[in-house]
Amino acid sequence: MTPTTRSEADLPEGHRHPWHRYVAIGDSFTEGIGDPDPRHPGRHRGWADRVAEELAHGSEDFAYANLAIRGRLLGKILDEQLEPALELLPDLVSVSAGGNNLLRPGSDPDALAVRLDDAVGRLADAGATVLLFNGPDVGSTPVLAAIRGKVAIYNENLRVVAARHDAVIADMWGLRQLSDARMWDTDRLHFSPLGHHTIAIMALEALNVKHGLTPMEPSPMPARSWRAARAEDLVWAREFFVPWVIRRLRHKSSGDGVLAKRPTAEPVFGAGAPLGSGEPS
Repeated sequence: MTPTTRSEADLPEGHRHPWHRYVAIGDSFTEGIGDPDPRHPGRHRGWADRVAEELAHGSEDFAYANLAIRGRLLGKILDEQLEPALELLPDLVSVSAGGNNLLRPGSDPDALAVRLDDAVGRLADAGATVLLFNGPDVGSTPVLAAIRGKVAIYNENLRVVAARHDAVIADMWGLRQLSDARMWDTDRLHFSPLGHHTIAIMALEALNVKHGLTPMEPSPMPARSWRAARAEDLVWAREFFVPWVIRRLRHKSSGDGVLAKRPTAEPVFGAGAPLGSGEPS
């Protein structure tokens, strides 16, 4: 039974959901790039960590692994992360893959969905609830706006995949808050801490899980002059966009040499999670 049809009355006392082992697979989005973890310099928190912290609350035996690595294409994600994820025997798996492919010329959203369909089927057949992320509406985002049509086609395909395997859709396209510039990191390719926080709320609600996260309502950003906005665009192009293009031309990835931040399923520590008798990792 999926979490969208299971009521809290069906769960044991003290529990708000049926899951005990959550594994996240994907690319930089799931790794949490754009949301630095102050507890672990050089690492990132991200929406998946935030979701895991909420799921762990009140569940002493809950464990979480995050196998995502930045820069990975869909094929690499499935080739490198699917089997390790299955070996961890999860009952909940989040999958976000294909975004880096769609950024590349000639990518086929239909072919990507066929490949993903097989992977989601394997996870579902293993007994896991699959949380499947579609792509956000990037129409107002610099650089990404050019692929809006392909993202929309891919998203429709993902809805078919989800229906075939009783997966849950985390609807990024419908998350209108992501049109706010404050939701994005300075590189304009990844999400900011506020963006990851907002996505975590959406994911928990898609899973029908009550949580303690409060939507942030910061004051509006001050208006910028045309000259200031233009100066920021030039800095962004020099520091982020040009290096990104060069990596694509050289067939390099920002994830080359990077390992998964949580390769094994472990207890979760952090905001909203019980510390128990151990020390924070």
